[in-house]
Amino acid sequence: MEEQTPQHRPGSPVRSGIPEHGRIPKYYAVKARIADLLDELGEGGTLPTERDLAERYEVSRETVRQALRELLLEGRLRRSGRGTVVAGPKLEQPLSLASYTEGVRRQGRRPGRTLIGLEQFPCPPDLAPGIGAEPGEPVWHLERVLLADDERVGLESTYIRVARAPRLDSDFQPDSSFYGYLRDRLGIAFGDADEKLETVLATPREALLIGTPPALPMLLIHRFSRDQDGRPLERVRSLYRGDRFSFTTRLRPE
Repeated sequence: MEEQTPQHRPGSPVRSGIPEHGRIPKYYAVKARIADLLDELGEGGTLPTERDLAERYEVSRETVRQALRELLLEGRLRRSGRGTVVAGPKLEQPLSLASYTEGVRRQGRRPGRTLIGLEQFPCPPDLAPGIGAEPGEPVWHLERVLLADDERVGLESTYIRVARAPRLDSDFQPDSSFYGYLRDRLGIAFGDADEKLETVLATPREALLIGTPPALPMLLIHRFSRDQDGRPLERVRSLYRGDRFSFTTRLRPE
């Protein structure tokens, strides 16, 4: 028999994820067949039930359940009511000083935010250097759920000195861009920032606010921003759903 050259699809695992010894778990083979079905159904298409899929592929419902679990975690599927439907493409958020609002709008989606809380508290010593504050100085904590077309996709916590935004509780619209507020109302422009990106699991509280299972991988970004004069400005902790977000950046030689 003539040896077949493996097909390489850009962006996909080499050899479709099949190891060189050729043995793959049964659930993975079913997952690949369901993935083909998703392409046929298209975005928003309703997936057959676990029982129907088990009968179609002649496997147990547990095997189907494991395949669906991975497709859900990868963002290929989403729950809708009591059923499961084909998810749309992930949101691509640039790793830049552009705001979340600008990034979502560029993709034709409607950004939004729901206020969880806005409070003042004395700045703890470990937070002070990152925002240019003195320990004990009043700081704001702004916490909001991030939305895209009314879908909850993340959770954002922002810390800034009260002295930099003294009327934040009265002048700022919580569902709007915080960066736009700083720029347009306070005349504060961003200079640069340091960011750290890691994968985490949400806490039970975070999962409840975002509306996801606690086992869903999340993308966590820590950002320390400076203003146009190089002074520390804010610290942001942004938690994004791993099944709904990817991040992009352009690399340049140093």
